[in-house]
Amino acid sequence: MFNRLETERRNPKSEHLDEMTVYEILRTMNEEDQYATEAVRHVLPAIAPLVKAVTKSLQTKGRLIYVGAGTSGRLGLLDAVECRPTFGVPSSTVIGQMAGGEAAFTEAKEGAEDSRGAGEHDLKTLSVTANDVVIGLAASGRTPYVVGALQYARSCGAVTGSVACNLSAVISEHADYPMEVNTGAEVLTGSTRLKAGTAQKLILNMISTASMVGAGKVYENLMVDVKPTNEKLYKRSHRIIMEATGVDEDTAITVFEEAGQHVKTAIVMILADVKEKDARQMLAQADGFIKKAVRGGV
Repeated sequence: MFNRLETERRNPKSEHLDEMTVYEILRTMNEEDQYATEAVRHVLPAIAPLVKAVTKSLQTKGRLIYVGAGTSGRLGLLDAVECRPTFGVPSSTVIGQMAGGEAAFTEAKEGAEDSRGAGEHDLKTLSVTANDVVIGLAASGRTPYVVGALQYARSCGAVTGSVACNLSAVISEHADYPMEVNTGAEVLTGSTRLKAGTAQKLILNMISTASMVGAGKVYENLMVDVKPTNEKLYKRSHRIIMEATGVDEDTAITVFEEAGQHVKTAIVMILADVKEKDARQMLAQADGFIKKAVRGGV
């Protein structure tokens, strides 16, 4: 079965990889990467309903949990970590769970992915509920750790999704919303950190970003729930307020501080011409959506 996986086949375009010039290697890789974006385009209809399920979960205080091993696990953990500063969500809202634990992010834990029981165990420690969405990630589509995690998530009533880079994937059988992205043979045979990894990263970008838009974390195309945890993000917060309202920098800084360094509140204060307390109340009543808050629930 393993030998039949598309991601394990040899790519005829790179059979003489070790004889190519540096430029030829780069050109071949670049040309093959185009297949990753094209493959993702074909599964957009499958991604959309999963995004809606994730959005619903986030709106009801549920969680998005990525589960994977190796490169897939690292990509899930990366997306989860980056959601925190980008969308202002706590670390408990978007979680990346990988075989071997977080230590496996920087050092491979051989054999960690081969146990279904380990996947189940790790999901149990997260106290998965029916309000959560669990997405299994596996380029091969057959990783036992991911299968075990999805099986347990389903037994808890959680919504399940999966991302595989082979067709007829095993993990698809355990997902309410399966996605199979046929990225084909890699330039370096079996190295799924390449096209397969790229495709998975693109899909995770879409799932988290589109879901956060649906949960009110975005105004127009601005990341209005950004957390100013460093100087760059502090200055970005000012620019976001300026872009959203048209005020000058001095005004943006002043209102930002009056709003307790909360970008959304500052924007509503300016657009609705209200005090900080009223702006926060308006946002609460509008479930965090700025346009809804400013328009009075319309």
